[in-house]
Amino acid sequence: MKDFKTILFPVDLSEASIKVVPYVITMAQKFMAGIDLLHVARRFEYFETSYIPHPAMDQFEKEIAEGALMQMEAFRQTHFPEMKNVTVEVVTGHCSDEILNHVETHEVDLVIMGTHGRKGLDRMLFGSVARRVSQDCPVPVLLINPFRGS
Repeated sequence: MKDFKTILFPVDLSEASIKVVPYVITMAQKFMAGIDLLHVARRFEYFETSYIPHPAMDQFEKEIAEGALMQMEAFRQTHFPEMKNVTVEVVTGHCSDEILNHVETHEVDLVIMGTHGRKGLDRMLFGSVARRVSQDCPVPVLLINPFRGS
């Protein structure tokens, strides 16, 4: 079996992310792996048809990313306080695309992420980032349903 040296943990800063933390810590400790915490801030491209000045939209996206970086640092300090090899990154884009891009560009060996368990219309409207990542990812993906048992 291949060693996992770098684990990517995509974090959406929801309750689901918090419930996945113990799994990430366990795997990182077992394999003495580093952890990349990644948050993807969504782009506001869908507002392009409305009249919103482009510089205002760019500034708004920048402020969201800066706020997310502060939240991610707090998340790291709260949930990984004793761990040394934990990095934090915030990018802007489409979630699954940016997660897959991070895997390719950062030599990630394993992705651990939570699912939201969406069903029916919610799944049709919002899609499944976890499904897309697990289908297209070149490295193993461990999906955790944080809302079902331990």
